[in-house]
Amino acid sequence: PLDNKEETAAKCTQPCLGESLSISDLECSLCIRMFFEPVTTPCGHTFCKECLERCLDHRPNCPLCKQSLREYLKAGRYSPTVLLQDIMLATFPTQQAERRELHRVEMAELSNLTKNIPIFVCTMSFPGIPCPLHVFEPRYRLMIRRCQESGTRRFGMCIYENGKSFADYGCMLEIRQVELLADGRSLVDTIGRQRFRVLSRGHRDGYHTADIEYLEDKKVSGEELQELQCLHESTYRLAQRFCEHGDLTSRHILMQHGPLPEKDEDIQASADGPTWCWWLISILPLDPSYQLNLFSCTSLRARLSQLQHILTALLQQPP
Repeated sequence: PLDNKEETAAKCTQPCLGESLSISDLECSLCIRMFFEPVTTPCGHTFCKECLERCLDHRPNCPLCKQSLREYLKAGRYSPTVLLQDIMLATFPTQQAERRELHRVEMAELSNLTKNIPIFVCTMSFPGIPCPLHVFEPRYRLMIRRCQESGTRRFGMCIYENGKSFADYGCMLEIRQVELLADGRSLVDTIGRQRFRVLSRGHRDGYHTADIEYLEDKKVSGEELQELQCLHESTYRLAQRFCEHGDLTSRHILMQHGPLPEKDEDIQASADGPTWCWWLISILPLDPSYQLNLFSCTSLRARLSQLQHILTALLQQPP
């Protein structure tokens, strides 16, 4: 009989919970939508994880009571409020499913790697070459987090250009590792992937975005390929000589950037050409506008000829 009583009591409480709660009771005070991945701060306030993170990008205080959340931020871990999740699932399963679907659609939109890709406006970066970044601006903290959450782990890097918000050409960077610092800043280890051309510019939540198309070196064959291979060999030998030149500057560069990369077996295998060329362009004392010129060129022959010209001039200078 006791069992039956408990069962009856349980049946009574279920509809009561749904009747006493409304959707507005389960809304995040920051986005005014139903909680998604709710987290509760040490001061007892609950927000969507994403909403709270965005607030903490700007200042380490609770958005409601302004209590300091420095220690909470330092821990870098946001545990979900499980009871609240269970209540939402039990009382409003349809709305919960809709909220999850909305999040999925937003993530899918952020996963597109040619439309509205996030753009970090900072420095020149090159295919196959590491690019360490220190991220402290709130807009870029948000951008990096989204790149991780969407699963792409990629964003575009462009340099600033006068008269435009950023240059017409850039490089996709892939996030390899993120080290979160206690105050919310982060050290982001990235590596260059494909080059791209900007087709149109846009904005999203404070950072730049762009629609892009990827660049690809023109392939050659037959006699042209043989000539290209000879040019590649002779330019690589010049690069080796430059690295062995032994003056203080180049020794310092090698300590920072590591040795000259090995030659590629097939010089046309990559859409961006041999990595060692980009390594060289990244360390040579070149003006960014000249670097950009080499970067946007889709002829490996033209790029190697330019490098040969630069290296010859540098090697003729007294050490």
